[in-house]
Amino acid sequence: MRRIAIDTRPLRIPAFRRLWASTAITAVGGQFTVVAVPKQVFDITGSSAYVGLTGVFGLVPLLVFGLWGGAIADAVDRRTVMLVSNTGIALTSVAFWAQAVAGLDDVWLVLGLLSVQQAFVAINMPTRTAAAARLVPMDLLPSATALTSTVGSFGMVFGPLVAGALLPLAGLPLLYLLDSVALVAATVMVLGIPRLPPLDGVRRRAGLKDIADGFRYLAAKNVLLASFLIDIIAMVAGMPRALYPELAEHTFGDPSGGGPALGWLYAAIPIGALLCGLASGWIGDIRRHGVGVTVAVCAWGAAVIGFGLAHALWLAVVFLVLAGAADMVSMVYRSAILQSAATDEMRGRMQGVFTVVVAGGPRVADVVHGWAAAGVGTTAAAAGGGVLVIVLTVVAVACLPAFWRYHAIAGQSVKA
Repeated sequence: MRRIAIDTRPLRIPAFRRLWASTAITAVGGQFTVVAVPKQVFDITGSSAYVGLTGVFGLVPLLVFGLWGGAIADAVDRRTVMLVSNTGIALTSVAFWAQAVAGLDDVWLVLGLLSVQQAFVAINMPTRTAAAARLVPMDLLPSATALTSTVGSFGMVFGPLVAGALLPLAGLPLLYLLDSVALVAATVMVLGIPRLPPLDGVRRRAGLKDIADGFRYLAAKNVLLASFLIDIIAMVAGMPRALYPELAEHTFGDPSGGGPALGWLYAAIPIGALLCGLASGWIGDIRRHGVGVTVAVCAWGAAVIGFGLAHALWLAVVFLVLAGAADMVSMVYRSAILQSAATDEMRGRMQGVFTVVVAGGPRVADVVHGWAAAGVGTTAAAAGGGVLVIVLTVVAVACLPAFWRYHAIAGQSVKA
């Protein structure tokens, strides 16, 4: 059982436990806004193409502030950065609540608030991940990553299900309000984490030169580049979440005001990730991390094909659960490669790039899938994306054989 059940040893470290608890709180509350924003946009416009625009308005700040946020995380005390960015995210959630209560029904206001919030998220994410690498020993980083991802997956399961249940009863304003309260609680937890100033003592300005230094560092790490490329393929071609509101209402029978089908669709991928995380003890035994990522991404693509072809809610949810399990495996190995390959003074910037890829890819997918569904329908948009994932992944690995040979030995990743 110890080789199967999730490794909880990192939680014995008080500072990491606080960081993990902060993540757990926001994991649930944040999902209320994740569900509420596209639902509100769809209610206002009645169009999946407009829902796809949430990807554009979320992507631009992620691209800009994700890279800059990584540079800030390498130049400034990381606890301070987390406190400031958490506060900004909370304030924008309050603004979401206010406009929903006022009934403004202005799609451009909603999209503008989304952009502001995603700018703060883009700064917070690489800082939070880089901080974890300072709080636990290197050999426990995969376990710490699995713990954080598992609690995040729990939030993505529980949050959408609760949101789907609350929408018909209380409406969108309550979802935004609950997210605001959760963010305040999470900020209080971060206060208990010790200061995390740069270890090397070098003064940096977190400017363009520092960002450029990060890209030059990344350019010398071919396997990291390959892992980012494969994740971009998986997310851009294979993430169908922009289709959820239309599918929930037009295919799976939700009422126009929202219902349980929408919650199940948003929760299904996280359910798979959660179940995989709870049984992730075996993940550390796999040393061929490149092979692990490749197989997991191809499995993701196959599951998305099944989702696109499903016309019953239960079957669609099953395929999304399988996709979530595959994505969890891919994420753990990619994160382990990144954490072990980057030095601490570069870790924030590498996590900034990681944030742009991991969080930016699905937002590009929102645009691609939203407009594709408007043109060819939801079935072709989703299933065709899954086919592209498999084909492009095989081509990418064939062109980058070093990634296929990549493996971990004695706790450190090396290139075969």
